[in-house]
Amino acid sequence: MVNVKLFGLLRLDSGVKEFAAEAERVKDIYTVLIEMAKQNGKTITARNIGSCAVMVNGQQATKNTKLNDGDQVIFMSMVAGG
Repeated sequence: MVNVKLFGLLRLDSGVKEFAAEAERVKDIYTVLIEMAKQNGKTITARNIGSCAVMVNGQQATKNTKLNDGDQVIFMSMVAGG
């Protein structure tokens, strides 16, 4: 089980702040998060999630990063402005 936290627009767009999930790789979390957003009446896609910066235990990660029980996974939406 890994602990997942969301920040930025992904948190707002999904209606999810944090949750725990069974996942072998970061990309396995995508399906769980998409389903949780649906339950909140929200719609997000794998593309929305994939555009986020990902950290696993404080280290930059990719969607293929392998996860271990107890890992903390953070998704941070990239923000642009002008």
